[in-house]
Amino acid sequence: MEKLYTRVCNFYYGKQSSYLVKKKKSFPLNGNKQISFDQIEILSRKSKKKIYINDINNLPNFVKKKVKKDLKIILKKKKNFSNLNFQKIPNIMGVLNLTPDSFSDGGRYNKKNLGYKHAIELKKYGADIIDVGGESTRPGSKSITEKKEWNRINQTLKKIGKKMNISVDTRKSVIMKKSIDLGINLINDVSGLNFDKNSIKVLKKTKIPFVIQHSKDIPELMQKNPKYKNVLLDIYDFFEHKIDYVKKNGIKHNKIVIDPGIGFGKTLKHNMRLLSNISIFHSLGFPILLGVSRKSFIKEISGNNDTKERLGGTISSSIFALMQGVQILRIHNVKEVIQGLKVFTKFLKD
Repeated sequence: MEKLYTRVCNFYYGKQSSYLVKKKKSFPLNGNKQISFDQIEILSRKSKKKIYINDINNLPNFVKKKVKKDLKIILKKKKNFSNLNFQKIPNIMGVLNLTPDSFSDGGRYNKKNLGYKHAIELKKYGADIIDVGGESTRPGSKSITEKKEWNRINQTLKKIGKKMNISVDTRKSVIMKKSIDLGINLINDVSGLNFDKNSIKVLKKTKIPFVIQHSKDIPELMQKNPKYKNVLLDIYDFFEHKIDYVKKNGIKHNKIVIDPGIGFGKTLKHNMRLLSNISIFHSLGFPILLGVSRKSFIKEISGNNDTKERLGGTISSSIFALMQGVQILRIHNVKEVIQGLKVFTKFLKD
């Protein structure tokens, strides 16, 4: 029998959402009446069909059973972890690159006290968690030694201490362990636990919450003609297999975030397919993290209108993600994006 997937869609937000949930005309995402949906799309690798939630009982029995199983996961309220509130949509992860070569802000904060000062700014502007990275994983970048990576982030992490909610962006188990020993709150592995075979052992032993990101191949190779049979469903299956892998390796908690990895081994067409259908990942039952900030797809769409920071494209993508129920946005321009989200949601609340 062909595998089926359930994507919730046609979302409502704020006052209208609460009203529709009360009237039982929409379903609340993760039990949150502030964001709800009244349609689902049932997909396979050969077909797709969109229906209203009121028509679910008219589906064939095997389809209805699958959809109801997925909806149970989608409607369930998420437990908070890493000092993040998953009833708040979205949480903002501020980016702090302590590298000389990251794609948009390399070299800006890796000198003297600049990293710590920027972390303070990101928190002040409203970031819920700060993602600290010491190794660039942009397309074409090469891996650096553990020593070099740790030297870039060590002092900043120690200075931050317990003052902020911190995620560490690393592929290496040694860096994970040292960061966890300093009391950080989340591990963000862009390789999806594929880079370092010892990472799973560290995560199991420490019980730290972590992000699994999809990335096709290593950074040196990932943008060299990436191909998928079906990018959306291939990546969905990747997460299913990866969650199964971590459970079989003794990780019993569900403090896991999934990130489809926009720009990591994807063409513009792949990125747009993922973004426009991002709500399919809600049926996996884990918070979704999305990194759209300053990404190259914005340049490819805007063409001659592109600017270095790509702020306009970042804000518009963030608003779209908000309306798909994405729980965490990874952002460079925290102050400006939060301003944009506040103004947009004000219209929906009044």
